Amino acid sequence: MTVTFDLNIYINLLYKYQPRIIKTEEENGIFLEIVEELISRPNLTPEEDALLELLVKLIEDFEDKHYQLNISTPKSRLLHLMDARSIEAEDLGEIMGSSEEVFEIINDRLEITKKQAEDLGRFFRIDPGLFLFN
Repeated sequence: MTVTFDLNIYINLLYKYQPRIIKTEEENGIFLEIVEELISRPNLTPEEDALLELLVKLIEDFEDKHYQLNISTPKSRLLHLMDARSIEAEDLGEIMGSSEEVFEIINDRLEITKKQAEDLGRFFRIDPGLFLFN
């Protein structure tokens, strides 16, 4: 089955959420709530996935510009996503190789590999680069 992208559905999502360059903390908070709502859904449509990707980029751009000290790490991003979706380390074992590897990463004894980052990116529907150090 080929997944198709329906431009009319995407236009309706853009109209509903009105993504734009974020200029205030209030706007950032609003878009963060939308992102959290989207990532908590079990199955996103291609149009919702495109909206999610756009919103994440807008939020990243705002936060890069307004938060001089970016102390976010791949581990902290993973922990935030796990918390937002009520996921335990054991739940990610199958995705990342084993539960033990997940615990090693959480306890700063291992770093996330490129393959694990790609698997996590697919699972959370976000850019895998967020799970890697630049």
